[in-house]
Amino acid sequence: MPHSHGSAAAANRNRLIAVLLLSVAVLAVEAVGAFASNSLALLADAGHMLTDVSGIGLALLAISFAGRKPTVDRTFGYLRLEILAAVANAVLLFLVATLILVAAWQRLSSPPEVRSELMLAVALVGLAANGVSLRLLHEAQRESLNMRGAYLEVMGDFAGSAAVIVAAVVITVTGWAQADAVASILIALLILPRTWALLKEATDVLLEATPKGIDMAHVRQHILEAPGVIDCHDLHAWTITSGMNVVSAHVTLAEGADPAVTLDALCVCLSDDFDIEHSTFQLETAGRQRLEERSHA
Repeated sequence: MPHSHGSAAAANRNRLIAVLLLSVAVLAVEAVGAFASNSLALLADAGHMLTDVSGIGLALLAISFAGRKPTVDRTFGYLRLEILAAVANAVLLFLVATLILVAAWQRLSSPPEVRSELMLAVALVGLAANGVSLRLLHEAQRESLNMRGAYLEVMGDFAGSAAVIVAAVVITVTGWAQADAVASILIALLILPRTWALLKEATDVLLEATPKGIDMAHVRQHILEAPGVIDCHDLHAWTITSGMNVVSAHVTLAEGADPAVTLDALCVCLSDDFDIEHSTFQLETAGRQRLEERSHA
C-alpha cells in the first residue's frame, strides 16, 4: 500500500474557509445587535457563532497539521489532530450551552426590556448567512468528521436564528418579554443533542472502535472466502481519521496456497466491498497458528 495518508477534510478546505469568514461576519453583527437590542437570544446565538468560529479555526489548523508528511516517530503523521479538534469543538459547545441556560433561567423571572425590531433585523441577517454556510457544507459533511461537526454547528445556528426571529415577532406583537429567554433556552437545547453525537463519534475513533458501517462478521466471511484461506484470527478494524479506515488480521493459509494470489484477493476484496484501502495481513501456516495459541495461553 502507498504511504500517502490523505484527509477527507483537506479536500474541502476552501469551503471551510468561506464558512469561517461568513461566521466571523455574522458573529460581529449579532454581538453588536445583542448589546444594542438587549436580547439574550441574540447573544446566545452569537455565543454559538463564537464556537463555530473557534471550531472551524481548530478544524483548519488540524487540516494543516494533517497535511504534514509522516515521520519515523509518527508514521500516520498528524491525522488524529482532526479528531482531537472535533472533541474540543464538542466540549466548547457543551460549555456555551450551559452558560446560555443559566442566563436564560435568570431572565425568565425578571425579563429586561428588549428592542424587538432590531433583534428581528439582526436575526434575519444571521439566518441568511447560515443558510449559505449550510449549502457550502452540505456535501462535504458526508466525508469528514470535522466537516460534519462544522455542518452541525451551522445547522444549530440556523435553527437558533429562526428561534430568535420567532421570539422577536412574539415580543413585538404581544409584548411578552420572556420570549427572549425562551428562545435562548431553545438554542441551548438545540446545541446539546448534536454535540453529544459528535463527541461520541470522535471518542469512538480515539478508542479505536469498529468504524460505522463495517460489519466485522461480513469482513471475516469475505476473508475466509479468499483463495487459499482456511482461518482468520486477531481481526481488527479502526479509524485513523475521517475517511480512512484500517484493517489488520492474521490469516492462516492452506498447505500449498500461493501467498501472492491470496494477498491480492484480500486487498481487492476489502477495497471493493468495504472501501478499506489500508489493510495489513500476516499470512501464516496452520503450524504457526498453534504456536500463537500456546503463547497466548
